[in-house]
Amino acid sequence: MLRKQFCVNGEWKDSKTERWMPVSDSSTGEVIAEVPCCTVEEVEEAIASAASAFPAWSQTSISQRTQMMFKWRNILMDHLEELSVLCAKELGKNLSEARGDILKAIEPTELACAAPFITQGSASLQVTTGFDTAAYRMPLGVVAGIVPFNFPAMIPWGWIVPLAVVTGNTVVLKAASYTPLTSMRILELFYHEAGFPKGVVNLVTCSRKESELFLTDPRVKAVTFVGSTEIGKHIYSVAAAHGKRVQAQCEAKNHALVLEDCDLESATNAIINSTYGCAGMRCMALPVVVVQESIADRFVQLLKKKAMALKVGCAYDPETTLGPVVNAEHKKFICDWIQKGVDEGAELVLDGRDLVVPGYENGFFVGPTILDHVKPGMTVGDREIFGPVTIIKRVKTFEEGLAIMNANPFANGSVIFTQSGYYARQFELLTDGGMVGINVGIPVPSAYFPFSGNKDSFFGDLHVLGQDGVRFYTRAKTVTKHWYSEHSHQKTVDTWEGTVERI
Repeated sequence: MLRKQFCVNGEWKDSKTERWMPVSDSSTGEVIAEVPCCTVEEVEEAIASAASAFPAWSQTSISQRTQMMFKWRNILMDHLEELSVLCAKELGKNLSEARGDILKAIEPTELACAAPFITQGSASLQVTTGFDTAAYRMPLGVVAGIVPFNFPAMIPWGWIVPLAVVTGNTVVLKAASYTPLTSMRILELFYHEAGFPKGVVNLVTCSRKESELFLTDPRVKAVTFVGSTEIGKHIYSVAAAHGKRVQAQCEAKNHALVLEDCDLESATNAIINSTYGCAGMRCMALPVVVVQESIADRFVQLLKKKAMALKVGCAYDPETTLGPVVNAEHKKFICDWIQKGVDEGAELVLDGRDLVVPGYENGFFVGPTILDHVKPGMTVGDREIFGPVTIIKRVKTFEEGLAIMNANPFANGSVIFTQSGYYARQFELLTDGGMVGINVGIPVPSAYFPFSGNKDSFFGDLHVLGQDGVRFYTRAKTVTKHWYSEHSHQKTVDTWEGTVERI
C-alpha cells in the first residue's frame, strides 16, 4: 500500500501518526493510497514553516512574483492531461469534468499574473496643502485553506493559492482526505518544476480535530473554508473570535425556474449538464427544478429520456458521461436520501440506486435519479444531497416559483429558463441567489469575478476570486507624507498638523 507524506518547507515528510485514511479509485473501489491523519505537532510544523517563509516571500518584488506565476501557469498547462486522469481516478469525475477542474485552477492563476494591476492601491498628491496620501495593499502573513473533496484542483490551487501567493502571503493547505492525490501532485510540480521558495505552500492531511489549530493559532491570519454549513458556521465563529479573516463557502440547494415560454429542449440539455455533471457533487449543480405545471409533464418526460441516455461508466473511460461518486460512504449517503424522498411521498420517476457497470462492479456508481411532485416541507427538496438526483417542484406561476426558491435557506446560485425579458429581469432583481443564470445552467463566473454565495451558503465579508479575493488576502496600509521646507518652522499649525483644511 502506497503511504503518502505531508509537505513542510518544500520537503515531503513521513508522518508519525498511527491513523491512516484510505483513498480509493472511485471506478473500481480499489484502495490506491493511504494518507496520514497528521498530528497536531505536524500541523504546527506546517504553520511554522509558512510563518518562516513569509518575511522573504512578502518582500519579493511584485515583478518577480508575477513572473513566477506566468511560469507556474504554463507548467499546469503542460501537465493538464496527467492531472485530469489523476483527478478522475480519485474523485470519479469523467475526463472532461476532471479537465475542467484543472482548467478552473489555471484560470485564477492567469488572473494572478495580472498582479501588477490587481494589487495596485490608490494615491493622491496635495490632498491638503503640502500633504500627499497613498493607500497600499499589503500581504497578511500565513493563510490557511481547508478544502472539500469535490474539486481537488480548483479550490486549493485556484481559489486559494494563486491570489494568496501572488499578493505575498504563505499558505498551509489541509487537503481533503478523500481526494488528496491531485493536490499533492500539483504541490510537487510547484516546487520541483516551478521552483517556488520553500515554505510558500505547505500541505497536510488530517481530521477536523487537528485542523482546529488553524482557527486559533495567532500566526494564521486568514482562513478559507469550503464545506458543510454546520462546519462553516463553526469555523467562521471561532476563527473570527480569534481575530482572523474568514471565507466560509458552504452548502447549496440551487434551484432552476423553468417557465412555459422557455426553449424546452435547450433548457433540459442545460439542466442535464448542471444536475448530473460531476455526478452532482458540486455546489453549483441544479438539483432542484421548479417548473410551471403547464409544461411539467413534457419536461419530466424529456428529462428522463435524456438522463437515461447518459453513459454511466469508469471515470477515466473517454466515452463515459456520468462517472461514479467519490466513495462507498458517499454512495450510501445519496441512496439514503433517495429513499427518504420516496418515504416523504415524492414520485420516483427514475431510480439510479441499483446500477451496476460491467467490469466495474465494485465501483461507487449512482445512476441519474428523478424525484417528482416534491412538496414544501419535504426535506429532500431543501437539503443538499450532493449526488446525481433531480428534484422536481411544480408551480403555477413565476411568482409562486420565485417564492419557493427564495424560501430555501441556501442561496449559492439560482437559474431561470425563459424567453421573456420581463421575467428574466424580475428574476435577476428579486432572486436571493448570489450567482444568477439566465438560460445558463451553471452560473459560475470566471475568476475575474467573485464566487458570490448568499444566506447559509456563505459566511464572511469578501468572497473568493475577483477583486474580493485580492482584498481578502491583503490589508490596507495608508501613508500620509509631508516634506518640510526651510520656512516650515515659521508656520502655525493646529493639532491636526495641516491635514484638515477649510476655506
